[in-house]
Amino acid sequence: MLSTLLVVSMARQAASVGDRPSAAVIERCRAIYQGSCATCHGVRGEGEGPGWKTPNADGAYPAPPHDSTGHTWHHADRLLFEIVKDGGARYNSPTFQSRMPAWGATLSDDDIRAVLAYIKTLWGPSERDAQRDLTERSPR
Repeated sequence: MLSTLLVVSMARQAASVGDRPSAAVIERCRAIYQGSCATCHGVRGEGEGPGWKTPNADGAYPAPPHDSTGHTWHHADRLLFEIVKDGGARYNSPTFQSRMPAWGATLSDDDIRAVLAYIKTLWGPSERDAQRDLTERSPR
């Protein structure tokens, strides 16, 4: 737990000054991602294929990519945190169905922040800058 807190703290500090976290921090965050997220979102954040914008036969959308080709970077940190913690079903509507499970009972808040820190390493500089600006403008 203490090591995860340290990793998240270092990742936050690096993000606040616009730098990437160190390789050691990224590796710790990556390990949490690989153990919890990669089954659906891919080991490199590639998602469940190029058809992620089209619902499956059951009406649910495939897991989107978390790299620059996806839409994760279009959302502020608070929303991303809530989606991971509470699951995607809370955002279901007649036109959108998510299979994203809630991870709040499995991952600590700091683990969730570590996952998000890792996902940001999969984006290019322009996506990181855009997402950081969006987060800074969003209500807390």
